[in-house]
Amino acid sequence: MAEAATDIVLSDVADGVMRITLNRPDRANAIPPESRERLVELFGEADGDVAVRAVLLQSTGKHFCSGADVSRMSGALATPRPSGTTMRTMLGGAQKLIAAILDCGKPVVAAVQGPAAGMGAHLALACDLVVAAEEAWFSQPFVLRGLALDAAGAYLLPRRVGLQKAKELAFLGDRLTAQDALGLGLVNRVCAAADLEAEANALARRLAEGATTAIGLSKRLLNASLDTDRASAFLAEAMAQEINGKTDDVREGVAAFVEKRPVKFRGY
Repeated sequence: MAEAATDIVLSDVADGVMRITLNRPDRANAIPPESRERLVELFGEADGDVAVRAVLLQSTGKHFCSGADVSRMSGALATPRPSGTTMRTMLGGAQKLIAAILDCGKPVVAAVQGPAAGMGAHLALACDLVVAAEEAWFSQPFVLRGLALDAAGAYLLPRRVGLQKAKELAFLGDRLTAQDALGLGLVNRVCAAADLEAEANALARRLAEGATTAIGLSKRLLNASLDTDRASAFLAEAMAQEINGKTDDVREGVAAFVEKRPVKFRGY
């Protein structure tokens, strides 16, 4: 019997945080097409919902995410397909999911409790902040299966770790421990497994209490910074300030500073 997307990808919104949970622990949280589409849908909802001011991506079980559902992939590879089919599948599949995270106007925190492999690693890398348990590890196993980089890895890796290290990870498929990932800047914080939930939730709630529009615009500026020239980056930054200057949060931030009181952002 087919699994329902709403059963293998859970979601709820509380205190300004949308919590998205991969819930397929018996399959190491591998992502079949239906749950991939559900994830895209949820990140789109988070982007457009003013009640959502931050997103927390997490998972149940021992694995964060083992990537795509290889059991289904093996069947597809055994069947001859017309030229262009794989390309269209990637553009509308894994790459679409990574883009949904990168393009979400709300900050996204990943809580990685265990192995994050292939597309699973890229899910974490696409998030804005990553909290990992000490037992977590990250890997690029594509080459070990005879595959080229997939799921936006060629875009994400060099932007996160530099070109030389990206090549090493892609060519060898070696695992990175959570501490290794922290040293490379792939992870923001490493903590004991028992503290992961509290640490990730505290970070998401802190973001949800922030100046949501300012954070969202800063996210877009930073994500685009490596893909644009200086003049375009300067113009985009100036335009972002123009837009953000109209928000209530700017007025609140300045007033709180002048009045020497705690700031209370409303997210707009």
